[in-house]
Amino acid sequence: MAEALLGFAAVLLLSFIGLPLAFVTLVVGLVGFAWLRGWNWSGALAMTGQQVMEAAASYGLSVIPLFILMGIFIHRSNISEDLFNAAYAAVGRRRGGLAQASVLACAGFSAVSGSSLATAATMTKVAMPHMRRYRYDDRLSSGVVAAGGTLGIMIPPSVPLVVYGLVAEQDIGKLFIAGTLPGLLLVLLFMGAVWLTVWRNPQLGPAGKPLSAAERNLALIRVWPILLLFIVVLGGIYLGVFTPTEAAGIGATGAGLFALWRGGIRTFGALAEMLLEAVKTTAILFAVIFGTLVFANFINLSGLPYDLLDLVEMLELGPLGLVLAICVICVLLGMVFETIGLLLLIVPVFLPTLYGLGVDMIWFGIVMVVVIELGLITPPIGMNVFTVKSVMPDIALSRIFRGVLPFVAADLVALALILLFPVIATGLVAFM
Repeated sequence: MAEALLGFAAVLLLSFIGLPLAFVTLVVGLVGFAWLRGWNWSGALAMTGQQVMEAAASYGLSVIPLFILMGIFIHRSNISEDLFNAAYAAVGRRRGGLAQASVLACAGFSAVSGSSLATAATMTKVAMPHMRRYRYDDRLSSGVVAAGGTLGIMIPPSVPLVVYGLVAEQDIGKLFIAGTLPGLLLVLLFMGAVWLTVWRNPQLGPAGKPLSAAERNLALIRVWPILLLFIVVLGGIYLGVFTPTEAAGIGATGAGLFALWRGGIRTFGALAEMLLEAVKTTAILFAVIFGTLVFANFINLSGLPYDLLDLVEMLELGPLGLVLAICVICVLLGMVFETIGLLLLIVPVFLPTLYGLGVDMIWFGIVMVVVIELGLITPPIGMNVFTVKSVMPDIALSRIFRGVLPFVAADLVALALILLFPVIATGLVAFM
């Protein structure tokens, strides 16, 4: 166990000084494996090459670049403004309505993005000018887009759920379906947090300008292709019409046609730029996956997962106690690490223990995502908060952190409900 703990300490230290997580985990895993094998470098290099080649050839991983490309096509179609306008048409006329519209728009963008940081950055650019025009308090407006961005890793198609499914060897389609109700629950809780905030202080979120019936209908009509695409992708998986990988291909094709129709793809140069962006994002993500797989091999060789199983049995934590302990660890590490890196670091370590205690791994995957959402907006280092700060540099970081506090509370409520009532995450899966 000591070797594994030293490895984790090295990863944390090197990450804190700014080195990329992909290379940190790769090097630490390589050196650690060689150390445990009596400094057998040839064996360590062979293990590293085998892990990278097997992961690169994995058919399951092909779903990731396809969903990334789908998100890029939608993003370049300028749909984010239409999503906000449609949400505004539904709830904007009430007090705090623009903030609630931001939550709904984030949910809509999440359904075709799958990225928390991309959702936060995009919706900050779209929603913040509208809320400032109606004199919304910066704490509420910046907090709601930072928190709303976290929906990007819960509402399917979610790239973190894909990665979790591959690491934990769980059905990705079931994970997508399992994330649907918790995603809707989070949307309702975030909107409730906005309502409670403006109920206590109406000056924080004035009502917006009412729209005519024709304006509302036009705003809603403009987003129907996105709703149709989401229903086809998720409905096809739920009904067993096609696999998640096939759904990703259909989603990317549909998003490409939508971008072509909306004028997002006007030239071959524009298409090439989008494809190149998808390749770069995929390469970065795959580098993290390759590095953490090598590191996980080192951790498994050290015997840490089985030592943890013995420790859990000795302390008599039980399944729920272990899950709660993992939640605390993930919240702390989620302040520092990005979503994918955190999943790949934590899940392999606790996987044997979770299996040994009979934990439902579909339910646990949803719990992990909710906990990581908490880490993304929790002080002192919340990645989504810093994303909003980078887009709106004139807002003090302390004001954004104060603004996300009601949504941190909403996340805690969602986590408690999912822990106490697992059917929230597993109910729809049972009907597949």
